[in-house]
Formats: sequence, C-alpha cells, structure tokens
Amino acid sequence: MRWSGRISLTPRILAVNVFALALLAGGFFYLDSYRTRIVDARLQQSARELKLLALGLENAPADRHDALIAAYARQTRDRVRRYAPDGRVIADSFTMDAPRYRLRTPDEEEWKRHVARFLDRVVDRVVSADSPPSFEEPAVDRAEAWPELMLARKTGKPQAMNRYAPDRTFMISAAASVKDGTSLLATENARDITRTVRAERLRLGIVIAAAVLASVLLSLFLARTIVQPLQRLARAAVRVRLGRAREVTVPRLPDRRDEIGMLARALSDMSHALRQRIDATDAFAADVSHELKNPIASLRSALDALDRVDRPDLRAQLMAIAQDDVRRLDRLVTDIAEASRIDAQLSRTRFEPIDLGLLIERMVVAREARGVPRGVRLAFARPRKDVAVVLGEEQRLMRVLDNLIDNAISFSPDGGLVQIVATVADNEVLVSVEDEGPGVPESQREHVFRRFHSVRPENEAFGKHSGLGLAIARSIVEGHQGKISIADREDNQSGACFMLRLPMAVERDPGIVSE
Repeated sequence: MRWSGRISLTPRILAVNVFALALLAGGFFYLDSYRTRIVDARLQQSARELKLLALGLENAPADRHDALIAAYARQTRDRVRRYAPDGRVIADSFTMDAPRYRLRTPDEEEWKRHVARFLDRVVDRVVSADSPPSFEEPAVDRAEAWPELMLARKTGKPQAMNRYAPDRTFMISAAASVKDGTSLLATENARDITRTVRAERLRLGIVIAAAVLASVLLSLFLARTIVQPLQRLARAAVRVRLGRAREVTVPRLPDRRDEIGMLARALSDMSHALRQRIDATDAFAADVSHELKNPIASLRSALDALDRVDRPDLRAQLMAIAQDDVRRLDRLVTDIAEASRIDAQLSRTRFEPIDLGLLIERMVVAREARGVPRGVRLAFARPRKDVAVVLGEEQRLMRVLDNLIDNAISFSPDGGLVQIVATVADNEVLVSVEDEGPGVPESQREHVFRRFHSVRPENEAFGKHSGLGLAIARSIVEGHQGKISIADREDNQSGACFMLRLPMAVERDPGIVSE
C-alpha cells in the first residue's frame, strides 16, 4: 500500500504485532458465546426440573405439596411459587423456609463490583451482546405478572426466561403448569454464571495484557535493532550525497552478522569505492590538464612564431611542429575519451565466447602482412581449437593484445623475437607476450599501467604515444574479470614478459551472456 511507505518502521512493527494480539482479543467474542451457552443450559435445566416438580405434585397427596415445594427449593436454591387457577399465590418457598437468595442493591456494594459491572457493559457493547430485560418483583404478585407463566399455561409446556437482576447478575425463571389447574414459578439468582464468566474474562485479560506488554517490548527491541542502525546508515548516506564523503565514516557494524550488518558493510565499501573513484577522477582530470598543456603550449609557440618568421624553410618547420602537435592532441583526446568511458561501455557490452588462440593467430598474420618494423620476428604458439575460449568483447580484447604486441615490438632490438604463448591452467586462459628488450625494473612494473606514464625506446620520436595504452589495456582486462601484470622471462633472458589472465568461458545455455 502507498500509505505504508510514509509510516516509520517502528509504528509499523508495533502495528503488525499488536494486530496479531487483536486476534487474540477476539476471545471476548468467544466468552459471550460461552456465557450464552451456559445461560441456555441453565434455562433448560430449570424448565426440566420444574416439570419434574409438577409431576411430583400431581402424584403426591395434597397434604404433601408444600413439603415437596420446600424440599425442592432447598435443593435447587430457587424461590418456588404456586399459583391458583385464578392467579393468586397459594404457596411460596420463601414463606415456608429461609430465603435461598437475596437480590443485591448496587449502591450497597463495594467499588470492585461497580468496576466489574462497568467491564460487563463495555464487553457487551464491544461484542454487541443481546441485553435481557431487567428483573423486578411485581407490585401485586399474580400469575398475570409473569409472561413465562402465562405462556406455560397456554401451551401446557414448561417455559424459561432470563433477566438481569439489579446488580447485573442473571435471574433464571421457569414456569410449568400442573394438571389440577395450578401453575409453578421458580426463580433463581444465578450469580455463579456471572462469577464464572468474569473469572474467565479476567484470565483472558491477564493473558492479553501480558502478551501485549511482551509484544510491545519485543517490538521496541526489534525496532531498535533494525530502525536505529538504518537511521545511522541513512544519515551517513545523506552526508556522502551532500559531498562530505571524506568527513563521513559509514558504520560497518562488525558485530552484526545479519542482513543489516551486510548492508552496513556494503555501504561502507561502496562509499570507500566512491572516494577512490572521486580521487581517481580528480587525478585523471589533473593529468589530462597537464598532458594537454604541453602540446597546446608547443602549438601556441609555433603559431605565434609564424607571424615573425619570413624564411620559408623556418615557416615550413614551424608548420610541421604545429601539425605534429595537432596530431598529438587528437591522439590524446581520442585516448582520453576511450579511457574515460571504457568502464561504462563494458558494463553494457554483450559478451560472447571468443577463441583467443584463433584471435591472436589472425592478428599475428595481419601484422606480418603489413610488415613488422626493424625486422622484428613474431612467434605464436597456438593452442588447440576451442580450448582457450573466454567470454568477452572481441574488439576490446584485440585492443589489449594489439597494445601488448605493439609495446613488445617497440622495445625489441633490430631483428629481435617477440614470442606469444596462449595456454590454459586452473580454469584460466593465460597469454604471455615476451620481448628481448631491456625489460621493466621490478620497481616500475606497477607504474607502467598508470595513466600518462610513458617510458618509450630511445630511438622513438617524442609524442608518438599518449601514455594511456597500458592503462586502457588494464581497464579492459579488469572489465573482463581478468588480470594483467609484468613478470620476468622464464628463461632468465633480458626482456619483458606481459602476462594476461582471463577466466575461461563456462558452458551455458544459449542466449545467456556475461556482463
């Protein structure tokens, strides 16, 4: 629901847990049903018992009738009255023996009874219970004052009725007719029903109150363990968004081994990676500015000097310098643009299975067809077909291999040998490119992959390379989940050995690609 997204987690957790308890509170509806069943059973019992008394009077001598009525009243604790056919009271157990119950006046009772009656009314209102009529002794005690008695006379069957006494306890009345034309009325103040229902309600209330307290405490504990860490992470994320990443320490919550701990560490790592990316972007911008200044300054000097030089040969030399600077700027801009967007492009590129052995073989053949400068020889040890297969983007991998081969040729001596080997080991495709040049000192092996770091052969003209080739190659390789490094040659001869490692392509269903 839309509204749930605008409510804090704490009240939502409380609401869910309390809602479950509200279902438990539905037990009050069960209590109403339970009370109704007890009352109905008591009404039926009173009607049956009074019918038995009527049968006893029919079969007993007349001088035994009062004794039977008194004995019945003592046993059932009812008030039993007998009415003549004309409606007069001709016998009353309360006048024969001590009264078995006394109706209580609410004003005379202690405060606990008032609270109990108030709760009775509240529960009755909540469960929409039917409220029986109030019980009142008639001012003139005649048969006509009792509806159940008149109905029993009319139908000839026992009748029963439930009413509320002044203190909201139940008054059970039953009526039965006798063959001699008289009729019987038994009334009972069934306080035991009220006591039973109230006792059950108290137990249920205690259980619900304890469950509510436990649920609230557990909900607050749960909210504290969930909401507070999320609030800390949210505040840190907002500060990072506002550009204060260097001032913010995103909590890692090392003691949390649950999903929130995983989220905290992921956000911390993400912010750290963001800082590194920002630092790299700033450094790259500074390097770009520095690298562009040199050819721009040279171009400006050449163009400014053109206005002051009249000699044709000097003007031609200045124009050559300007053209060389323009080509250098164009090469720099092209390489800078590629280096800046390579990560984003690789994340959207559809990777396909590529046989590196076949790819390198085609590149070597094409390079030899164009001619290799200074008589440098190329040698390639091709693996079996469909063995050195990786998932990748062919043009990008060609750029990497072309940079490595071009770099090896540049540093090789005249007539030197560049060896290219492709093998498979530990679910990786290994490609090595070895030359016979001066090699790369161990202290410089990591620096050569930095942007704009360029160490070129002495016989190569300045400005032929942007210093981004190996940096671009590393970005492409890492975008393919691989690694590129420099190692010593295995034969301990002089020269450099560039090692390229790429994961082998695993067999998968058609149409599934790696990104």
